[in-house]
Amino acid sequence: MPYSFRSSLVLLRFVALASLLVFSSPSSPKQFSVYSKTANYSVVVVERNNTDYLGLLELLEPLGTVSVKANGGHWTFRYNDVEADFVAGRMRARVRGSDIDLPAAFVLENNRGLVPTSGLGALLPPMLGSPITLNLSGRRLFVGDVAIHFTAVATKTVPPKLVMNFGSPVNPMIATEPGKLEMMFAHDPVVAPGSQTLTFDSKAIPSATFEETNGMAKLLVTTTVPAMANFSNDGRTITITAAAPPAPPPSLPPSRPTARLTAPPSAAASSEPKTSASAATHVFVVIDPAHGGDESGAALTDQLPEKNVTLAFARRLRTLFDLRGLNAWMVRDGDLTLSPDQRAAMGNASGAAIYIAVHATSEDNGVRLYTALMPSGGPNQGWFLDWETAQSSFEGLSQTAAASVATGLESKQVSVRSLSAPLRPLNNLVMAAFAIEIGPASRDVSQLSSPEYQLRLGEAVVSGVADISDQLDAHRK
Repeated sequence: MPYSFRSSLVLLRFVALASLLVFSSPSSPKQFSVYSKTANYSVVVVERNNTDYLGLLELLEPLGTVSVKANGGHWTFRYNDVEADFVAGRMRARVRGSDIDLPAAFVLENNRGLVPTSGLGALLPPMLGSPITLNLSGRRLFVGDVAIHFTAVATKTVPPKLVMNFGSPVNPMIATEPGKLEMMFAHDPVVAPGSQTLTFDSKAIPSATFEETNGMAKLLVTTTVPAMANFSNDGRTITITAAAPPAPPPSLPPSRPTARLTAPPSAAASSEPKTSASAATHVFVVIDPAHGGDESGAALTDQLPEKNVTLAFARRLRTLFDLRGLNAWMVRDGDLTLSPDQRAAMGNASGAAIYIAVHATSEDNGVRLYTALMPSGGPNQGWFLDWETAQSSFEGLSQTAAASVATGLESKQVSVRSLSAPLRPLNNLVMAAFAIEIGPASRDVSQLSSPEYQLRLGEAVVSGVADISDQLDAHRK
């Protein structure tokens, strides 16, 4: 799926939004993360008798060759050439011929061996044959010397910046809210830089706090002004910049081209769908239903591909915008295959005030709103902007639009979370732009196809955009 929402994040150094890789919340399942030179991964924690347990097979299978043999209550586990013996209900294991005491009894369920997480410090070194570092409170296990250290320095530049350099490339998820910017490292073995709390000589970015929780590392940066994060140095550097208010657009030349971006060759190919000038003249909002054609997107159920839900919801949005007197135009109104570059080129050619990309998920989390997170880009040349960072001057306005939509959704009692990500085609657009990922409010995925549920979400989205329509119109390019 070349235009898969989640695969796009991976390709752009962003963690995939799998169910166990979302930001921690009270309802998130317990997970235990393992970091090694072989693989970084997470294992679900189960609770037995008020004690946290892990399946030993799931824990070690990604690291080597494993096998098990069960005989009644006796369970023999083999990792590479190391054999370990366990007996259900006993607080002792035998590894390499030596007894190891466990803090809680070994549990055997349907031939699945469960060991208490608090016993891993004694159990794993002789099995793995290498040292480990175990953080039980954060549920993180480091096998060997794999930890990623980082430094953080606040600059005196205008605008102020916080520059963080990491020992290896990192892929955090980033969320911004008033007064803070939060980075979650789901699959990166990032560790604290000596102190859990860092203070900086900066009024705009005064401090940062490091925390390990539920198998993840979290860095919470406190800000007194809106802030944005950018990646550079192949993912080894993250720069947080105190954002200035969006500058007014420059006056336009008497005759401007349809799109003022230097697009990659693929975006200008003869196969690119065309937008007629007459159709785009009065467009206020461009709606982009993700996927389509050969790209089905996520399989929400066995019979429901993501591309069908995004198209249905986009059509509903178009109707609601039109009823508000805000002319809406859809990038695709059928089962078409379009590349991110084609979508961006069509959006830029429309002259619209705002662009909304529509995605869908089967996770029962309500709605996620995404605005662009700028990667490093090339220089602009006059009226022609660098393709990968064309959104830069619109980031503030895009965040304002997303915040207004979030307010509309919350007024409808819809759970919503706002995030920033280096998404295609958002990075390539010269207008306010955000992506909305709709999910069911409950475990019933069929809600995504429900006209009532789509109407509820759609009315909130349109209301949020309409509330700032004058502001959006004023910044048209």
